[in-house]
Amino acid sequence: MKTIIQPIFQRYWNPYVVLLIAGILSALYFGLTSTVWAVTGEFTRLGGDLLKLFGVDISGWQYYDMVHLQGSTWNRPDGWIVWGMFAGALIMVLLSNNFKIRRPQQKRRYVQGLVGGIIAGFGARLALGCNLAAFFTGVPQFSFHSWIFIVATGIGTYFGAKLTKTRWWKGRPTLTKGAAKPSTVKKRIIQPYIGSAIAIVYIGLMIYFFATDQQLLGFGALFGLAFGILIERGQICFTSAFRDLFLVGRSVMAKAIIVGMAISSIITVFIISVYDLTPITQIAALSTFVGGVLFGLGIVMASGCETGMMYRLMEGQVLFLPVFAGNIIGATFLAYAWDHLGVYNVLAKGGTKINLLDSIGPVGAIIATLAMLGILYALTIFQEKRYHRNLTMKRGVKTHAS
Repeated sequence: MKTIIQPIFQRYWNPYVVLLIAGILSALYFGLTSTVWAVTGEFTRLGGDLLKLFGVDISGWQYYDMVHLQGSTWNRPDGWIVWGMFAGALIMVLLSNNFKIRRPQQKRRYVQGLVGGIIAGFGARLALGCNLAAFFTGVPQFSFHSWIFIVATGIGTYFGAKLTKTRWWKGRPTLTKGAAKPSTVKKRIIQPYIGSAIAIVYIGLMIYFFATDQQLLGFGALFGLAFGILIERGQICFTSAFRDLFLVGRSVMAKAIIVGMAISSIITVFIISVYDLTPITQIAALSTFVGGVLFGLGIVMASGCETGMMYRLMEGQVLFLPVFAGNIIGATFLAYAWDHLGVYNVLAKGGTKINLLDSIGPVGAIIATLAMLGILYALTIFQEKRYHRNLTMKRGVKTHAS
């Protein structure tokens, strides 16, 4: 039994395998529902729900009409994608006996997380997608705006990495007494039982959705659960994929994401062609680029993207509560600024929806997409080698000087 349980619950899964499965599932989810795996759109709707709860009239807000704010989060498929991801991540954390309240040593991290979350949420909705809808699931939809977003996110992440290395950002180091005794680790035997109970209740909920002919809610809950399990077990965070390239020259997560997008693109183009589905296409505009830069900057400041925030919050990392709140605040403010502050007129009005399937056909689209992903993969390897080469040179200079 140990040989089965240990790899599943006591070890994190290979990110290549996890993102390969995520790519396949995201393509399948699109085939079943004609929509994509996404979260910040629902964060925006949650903000709208909260505004209405406090009596704010948002009936004239164009952005909420665009994202189809209807009903409550509990009767929206995208709502169950989000809550399913939280549930899936929490279940795996508990079954792995890994839940523990963790607080940052520096109080300033709460403010940094909140501000980073606001910037990331605003940027994601300005670009009409985050690391999922404008990245991991956007590329397989062959929407050109995703490629603008990827480049812009890379730029924002680069400057975010530079910012977080400054002394001003880090603050004063926290010192601990060296003579302190190591704390005894308490066994949290009850956690797997709680995780099992939550899993049983959640499975019952999914059965209810399908039994009552609410297939879209059922699919949202089912795939949300699966995605939550995957991001937690694979520790999938797009922030680390970008940031670690610049800070420590580590590229495993970035390469795994690219592989997952490639597989998803191949399956998605097949599904679109066979079942005559319409791909999800967003406008490519200045708003896409500006939003991507802000998103990249924000996720580094917050220490996590949307997926990273979700599983870390379920692990008990308190820092990601303000990050989650910040995402909703930022997305909601963008919804207000879209027409009330002229953001649409300045940044998005001149945009055009460009889909590679329409521009160069299915064969051309998949060839172009795989070629661009190949270039992205090569650039990732180049940056990794460049970092380690520079590091070796610096060490050589220090050794020579001494």
